[in-house]
Amino acid sequence: MSKGRAIVSVDFSGGSLHQRGYRQKAGAAPLKENLAAAILLRADWPGMAARGGALIDPMCGSATLLLEGAMMAADIAPGLARRQFGFERLKDHNVTQWKALLADARGRAERGKECQLPQMRGYDADPRVIRRAEENIARAGLQQHVRVSCKPLAELKKPTHTPMPMGLLACNPPYGERLGEKESLKFLYRELGEIMVREFPEWEAAVFTSDLDLGRATGLRSHKRYGFYNGALETHLLLFNLEGNKLKQLQTQPAAGKSEVPNPGELSEGAKMFANRIRKNRKRLASWRKREEVHCYRLYDADMPEYAVAVDIYGDAVHVAEYQAPKGIDLDAADRRMGEVKAALPEALGVAADAIAYKQRRRQRGAAQYEKQASRDEYISVLEGHAKLLVNLWDYLDTGLFLDHRPLRLRIAGQAKGKDFLNLFCYTGSATVHAAIGGARSTTSVDMSNTYLGWLRKNLAHNGLGESHHEIVRANCLQWLEKDEGSYDLILLDPPSFSNSKNMDESFDVQRDHAELVRAAMSHLRPGGVLYFSNNRRGFKLDESLQQVFSCKDITNATLDQDFQRNRKVHCCWEIAHG
Repeated sequence: MSKGRAIVSVDFSGGSLHQRGYRQKAGAAPLKENLAAAILLRADWPGMAARGGALIDPMCGSATLLLEGAMMAADIAPGLARRQFGFERLKDHNVTQWKALLADARGRAERGKECQLPQMRGYDADPRVIRRAEENIARAGLQQHVRVSCKPLAELKKPTHTPMPMGLLACNPPYGERLGEKESLKFLYRELGEIMVREFPEWEAAVFTSDLDLGRATGLRSHKRYGFYNGALETHLLLFNLEGNKLKQLQTQPAAGKSEVPNPGELSEGAKMFANRIRKNRKRLASWRKREEVHCYRLYDADMPEYAVAVDIYGDAVHVAEYQAPKGIDLDAADRRMGEVKAALPEALGVAADAIAYKQRRRQRGAAQYEKQASRDEYISVLEGHAKLLVNLWDYLDTGLFLDHRPLRLRIAGQAKGKDFLNLFCYTGSATVHAAIGGARSTTSVDMSNTYLGWLRKNLAHNGLGESHHEIVRANCLQWLEKDEGSYDLILLDPPSFSNSKNMDESFDVQRDHAELVRAAMSHLRPGGVLYFSNNRRGFKLDESLQQVFSCKDITNATLDQDFQRNRKVHCCWEIAHG
């Protein structure tokens, strides 16, 4: 009743028409069935199915897109499984005619199921969601035609059990409605774009998102865009023709300026000497790098004391850290030599001067280690083993990837399959990514820095890994260990040498406090498990009491690759197990 007018509505449907009857449980942020059907219609799935094309959803959740697609392909009426409709209670309802319509629809559905339907496959990283999807598929009676399995996006490949020359890849990726999620999700969408063009180059694709920036993050050009509403949320369907769709270049190295590589004749004698050492080191490491497929490595580490810098290579990018001059050193001479380094490196490495990041390394305490040096916000994607990791050469003192720990991370990747992995003082989570890609059943990463934990989320997303089995915890590690009730098969404990962060009640000194920390971590290690304890404190000595209780093996030498043979004190590492 409104302003003297009454409106009487007749309920023809009963319950909402999007409720098909096959879905009783769904994962987070489920897609309504009618919206899934609209997405598939806009993507011309019925036409694709008629031509024998396949349907794949790499983030299938409760399998709504797959089931709606299967019903279209099999000519199954969308409301056929409903028990009743509102119009059946109307006075003039024609029961005979309705039964005839039902019989015809059921006959068409049965004939459709007996036909050779297109291949329809779904994947999700969460096994709990996959179990719910399998239940939904069974309730729809389509288990012979729709198959789902547990697989993270990073492992997605086009099935090879039967030829699939054409098809539709359709998905509803996370939107990132919560604060801070969007930046991490850009790397997930980028991973999706890379997989689409690499594995499905002749297919069509449909990506449903609420954020056009995330859609653009795929790096692909969409030829059509449709607007929808998912409840009250404005959303977009982006359609892609993957054949000939070239990926836009991701920022893989710092933006180089217009600087030209200096002519060798312009270099001073000192600069020439430094350039020669750089070239010599590259040649010495070349065969090892090729054999081990190493893309990020230390090229130079104060080999000549007067040129006290560390030169690290990250793919095609270069990072230079100048060691702080000790007391008594002529600062003018140090500045002159640094100038020679800056003059020599572009010529020796064949890169523009503006493409090299320079910093001064000094001891970091408390919040200083997280302070920004710049605000370029440029992440570089580099490859280490099977992991794609993000580094930032400009904004922080550290790049986000400690190169000396490469062998330890690869060791963890090789041992993680089927295990629960705990990463304490996880930093940017590169070891967590290696463990996840290596097949860890679960990972738990603990650190006090929001900056580093946000970086970890980006690294996970960049490898197509969700957080359903990869827990991220912001906490003081020692306090967290005292409260946590979990147990783990594989633990990495890599604390700082010293910390007096404002978030800690007391300072931490690794030499003074490591015994308590190791004991606390070992209380969470399962029988037969391994804890790797590493730190970079010069002159560090392991507490003898630990060696009396646990099996402690110094594996430092085994965790140093050829690029760190000149500086074997860069870290120390122990393999610790229950005795």
